[in-house]
Amino acid sequence: MQGMETIIQPKVLKGFRDSLPKDEILRSSLIEKLTKIYRSRGFVPIDTPVLEYTEILLRKSNGETEKQVFRFEDNGGRDVAMRFDLTVPFARFTAEHREELYFPFKRYHIAKVWRGEKPQAGRYREFVQCDFDCVGSDSSASDFEILELMKAALAEIGVEKVTIHVNHRGIFNRFLAKIGCTEKSEDILRVVDKLAKVGKEEVTKELTEITGSSQSADLILDYIQGKDGWDATLAHIEELAGGEAEDSKRMKEIRAMMDATGISASYVLDPSITRGLDYYTGVVYETFLDELPSIGSVCSGGRYDNLAGLYMKEKIPGVGASIGLDRLIAGLSQLGLAEGRGSYIDAEIFNQNANLSLAYVKAAAALRKQGVAVEVFPDAAKMNRQYAVTEKKGIKWGVFVSEDGSLTLKNLATREQFEAISADEAAKKIKG
Repeated sequence: MQGMETIIQPKVLKGFRDSLPKDEILRSSLIEKLTKIYRSRGFVPIDTPVLEYTEILLRKSNGETEKQVFRFEDNGGRDVAMRFDLTVPFARFTAEHREELYFPFKRYHIAKVWRGEKPQAGRYREFVQCDFDCVGSDSSASDFEILELMKAALAEIGVEKVTIHVNHRGIFNRFLAKIGCTEKSEDILRVVDKLAKVGKEEVTKELTEITGSSQSADLILDYIQGKDGWDATLAHIEELAGGEAEDSKRMKEIRAMMDATGISASYVLDPSITRGLDYYTGVVYETFLDELPSIGSVCSGGRYDNLAGLYMKEKIPGVGASIGLDRLIAGLSQLGLAEGRGSYIDAEIFNQNANLSLAYVKAAAALRKQGVAVEVFPDAAKMNRQYAVTEKKGIKWGVFVSEDGSLTLKNLATREQFEAISADEAAKKIKG
């Protein structure tokens, strides 16, 4: 007999969580739908290890990332860290396997990542990212492909009302060079990124401090506020940056593709979107739920012209995006669009008599042949208990098997019953 003192208190680390069947079924079904849509556009799956050498992950990070990484010495005395996103491991992967890959190469990767940030609502230290990238092509076609897939992927999981904010880092960089602020671009990007959070006044104040001139601050503010509509905004920022160039031509080409495919209403040109990270060089974007913009972007990314530059000499351009699944699920739950189920089962065969176990498994086999997902309650327990368990799982249909093998089918929500029917008839009703 174990002493009480040997029982270990079950508890989970701060910022981590268990996932109960209801939540995990919802997450899995979203991942299945995303996987289907990625594959339908020619993206293929890859995987990379959770642990990498720390120097691989942190070689080009700012101090912020370093603070958030789970880092330790492994049993062989190596300095290792857990991946904090799926982009850096993909860069290493591309450099390491470039001889085995073909380009353009389109990959998707749905996996957990780890960040030691401060846990808060909807933010955990372990979460799932759903990335999709195309590397090896610097074309408006591949930019458009990612932008189209962002909309299609969200629509596939039932999120139709989204607005995707698009911008081009190249135009902004030209503008900063024109007003003599290139040196301070990183600080400027960081401040501009906060516009939605802290408001115009605060941003103007910080920009004046950084640039040392209220005139420059006003110009930057004029730039990032845009005009009414895509074309007017593009004309405005193009002019501020010194006229047409490759970058603004690219935005016109992308827009023409959106118009041609009838999806342009979901996209806005928003010069305040800069995606603080310094590896973005071209088009950048963030996606907001129309009914819940406050939770922030649920799908973001952009173009980088040198993905694996830290790990190899030749330049490989790429463009990609990442769906933050946990944040998206939190948003869907708030909007009442996330229906978690407790089971994948359509019907439960109730066990009323231990002597009928053969009849139960036979009925289950007959229903499964007709494509019904069904299970048999294993014990001849009290009916109240069987009902309670079935209800907890959210199963819609109950099946009673009589001694002659005929079935009684009961809709557990409406209490409607169909008596003395065959497995074929029961299957038709369940699936209908």
